[in-house]
Amino acid sequence: MIRTLLRDPLAHFLLAGAAIWGALALIGDPVDPASRTIELSRERQAGIALGFERMMGRPPTDAEMDAAIARWVREEVLYREAMRLGVDQGDAVVRRRLATKMDELAGAEAEVVRPTDAVLERWLADNAERYAEGHAISFAQAFFPSAQTARDALGGPAPPRGTAISLPRSADAMKMAEVEAVFGREFASGLSALSADETWQGPIRSGFGWHLVRLDRRTAGSVPALDEIRERVEADWRSATIAERRQRAYEVLREAYTVEVE
Repeated sequence: MIRTLLRDPLAHFLLAGAAIWGALALIGDPVDPASRTIELSRERQAGIALGFERMMGRPPTDAEMDAAIARWVREEVLYREAMRLGVDQGDAVVRRRLATKMDELAGAEAEVVRPTDAVLERWLADNAERYAEGHAISFAQAFFPSAQTARDALGGPAPPRGTAISLPRSADAMKMAEVEAVFGREFASGLSALSADETWQGPIRSGFGWHLVRLDRRTAGSVPALDEIRERVEADWRSATIAERRQRAYEVLREAYTVEVE
């Protein structure tokens, strides 16, 4: 059980957060942005040198280190003045950037991990239709802005008409890769779960809204071996894994909040 938790990236994310807060508790309050004293510790200097080495591929010379420290001090002075003036308050760019950093932290491990063949084989099997060559599908769709309006239209006596949108009303023998490109991955995944039937089904979701679908025909294709499409499979697995870990981390954090809407 403990080993399983230690391998879970979400546990790493939460432990990292706990470690940060623990460190802050040990060293006292964070630096006061209004303070006029800037302390450049040996650890900070080592961090500046490491940043230079990562960027340039070699350690800095004494002159380069002096210049790097001067840049850091300049940035720190401007940062503290900006915080003192409160220019970060209400700044949508700063707010979005901080949220993005939290997302990146949650998905960071998946960006560098090398998945095993077993992991990729399982991903390929679970998403076989996405990679099947020759797999095509014919369908009609009606778009709705909400799931409820779609459900209301599903039970009507006439075929659902939906709301106008810049998407094809129908598709004839469209390849699944094209379905995904036009309607999005979520819609393609929902479509894969439906059976060919002359009745309207759904609703299924896309990045645009909700859709009722009449699935007219499905032509099966063949799935290439992993070695033939390894790069694509790994990229897709990595993208989906990062998104999943970010969402799980957000859900854990979100549970601690109460949102009150006036």
